[in-house]
Amino acid sequence: MGGDFGAAVIIPGAAIALSRHPDAEFLLFGDSAKIVAELDRHPRLKAVSRVIHTDVAVSNDDKPSQALRRGRKTSSMWLALEAVKKGEADVAVSAGNTGALVAMARFCLRTLDGIDRPALAAIWPTARGESVVLDLGATIGGDARHLVALSVMGGALASVLFNKPRPTVGLLNIGVEEMKGHEEIREAAEQLRAMNLPQLDYIGFVEGDGIGKGAADVVVTEGFSGNIALKTAEGTVRQVTDFLRGAIQASLLARVGYLLARGAFAALRARLDPRKSNGSVVLGLKGIVVKSHGGTDAEGFASAVRVGYEMARYDLLTKITQTLNRDGGALASEPVAQEAVS
Repeated sequence: MGGDFGAAVIIPGAAIALSRHPDAEFLLFGDSAKIVAELDRHPRLKAVSRVIHTDVAVSNDDKPSQALRRGRKTSSMWLALEAVKKGEADVAVSAGNTGALVAMARFCLRTLDGIDRPALAAIWPTARGESVVLDLGATIGGDARHLVALSVMGGALASVLFNKPRPTVGLLNIGVEEMKGHEEIREAAEQLRAMNLPQLDYIGFVEGDGIGKGAADVVVTEGFSGNIALKTAEGTVRQVTDFLRGAIQASLLARVGYLLARGAFAALRARLDPRKSNGSVVLGLKGIVVKSHGGTDAEGFASAVRVGYEMARYDLLTKITQTLNRDGGALASEPVAQEAVS
């Protein structure tokens, strides 16, 4: 029921995902009348789906604390997460309220040992291939220990996704010089250098333009800056697309040039299509949760389902946990109290 369009996008998106992953099965949580009305248009999906009805849905305007009070144990979002906790589902995928999803996932599934806060991690297309970027807005702010934890989690994810035993990790900063940035960033850099972790190669600071250049396999920042970077990149893609469209339509010669280079433009459009990279992993939980962009279409939601499917198929959660715990654990395994979320 989440996202800007609810079941009207979620169900067709699941149908596309099923066509690409025929062994998938779906649990669909929400208003059964609306869900079944959409399911009737997709008989193949209906045959491998089970609808679990609830009248309660988290709205896009709900604060995390409101969502927890009103929707805990009753909302479609909570029930989907609980299905993962109970082992009834391998992954939960939602296009709903990000803050509510992160808060509910944290309370329902709990965080991994040594991780105090979850993070949103996504695969970012770069000039050199792909990078993992986190945190993209799961939580705001963070001290040096949090940034180190993000580095370890991001490195673990990248090592599995990119098949690299020691992926490179950089901290997003306003400059590459060691004296630049907030105190917590400089402190995290010192800790990462001192720790010299066997499972990641800390390379120093990365500036904003370094993300797209592929300066590191993993780029780490706290959620405020990460979300701004993500939204800026998405806006830039739309702006460049509009500029190209305007330039092509500016003259007859430009239109002829477009026809001659149509294949190259199609490749560029596919490369810049944000739907293909839709789906951020809520990393650091004892379960797999994928957040889809709320404004995506069916194709984009299918991409988010693919992210969760691949994580479950290759048992990435177990592999990430093993990496976190390798050689006695990269992080202190001290118990961390669950904070209230506002």
